[in-house]
Amino acid sequence: MLSDSAELLPDGARERIVASALRVALTVLLKPALSPRLPIAAQRWWMHQLARLNRPAHGIAIEPAAVGGITGEWLRAGAPRANRTILYLHGGGFCTGSPATHRALTSRLARAAGLPVFAADYRLAPEHPFPAAVEDAIAVYRALSDAGPVVLAGDSAGARLALVTALAARERDMRLPAALMLFSPWIDLLNIPQAPTDLTTRAVWLRACAEHTIAMPRTTLASPLRADLRGLPPTLIQAGADELLRRDAVDLHDALERAGVAVRCELVPQRWHAFQLHAGMLPSADAALARAAQFIAA
Repeated sequence: MLSDSAELLPDGARERIVASALRVALTVLLKPALSPRLPIAAQRWWMHQLARLNRPAHGIAIEPAAVGGITGEWLRAGAPRANRTILYLHGGGFCTGSPATHRALTSRLARAAGLPVFAADYRLAPEHPFPAAVEDAIAVYRALSDAGPVVLAGDSAGARLALVTALAARERDMRLPAALMLFSPWIDLLNIPQAPTDLTTRAVWLRACAEHTIAMPRTTLASPLRADLRGLPPTLIQAGADELLRRDAVDLHDALERAGVAVRCELVPQRWHAFQLHAGMLPSADAALARAAQFIAA
């Protein structure tokens, strides 16, 4: 089911004021920094500084750990409501980002879902090109799934990595994820649209990240839309209606639906790429995570 209803956008003064302020901040502080003109080390450093502006949720225990030989961190909000875990794969074009840059999201997801979240610190390009990130994600997923059901989740590049990990689990006869939860998925590395209205992401930056990442033949791993998607678990896709990768979200929804997968795609009006990262500040981001938690519970 595809939904772009205005009901997905909370009403109220706080939503409008915070959204307006974030538009300015993202345009001035983030978008210029995500540029192939800047060294990747500088991009990573700046993303970590910006992440400090939105603190993790209160009452969440954050514990550094390793799962399946891959480092990361656990985020827990007390006793879990069910025998499940969430494996979260952060975005950042496969070149930037870390569990630390996504704590505002992962901590609130742990609280809303009532489940432990493991945020994996998978290897990044260009130091570690394909298939390093995929191998790391599969190693973590294998270890977690041996202990019980796992929900695979991620944003942007991490959402694509979650989808590829689910496909790899099926191909290797591993237990399938209990569900997939994909925020602003970057699915097709080869065909990136232009969208000057996107507040955070530019096509030229994504193309540069793709070149760092996929030193490989053009396969279904470069574009999972070409893969056989049958048999994948129930999937929730959330994207901003104004974002660069809106088409990826819709195309993936349509491909999953054709494959017989139970899928829901939410296009939130007037919102940008990976707006869920502003949970704790932006009511529409909190509402999106609340719907994600309801999806997991169902």
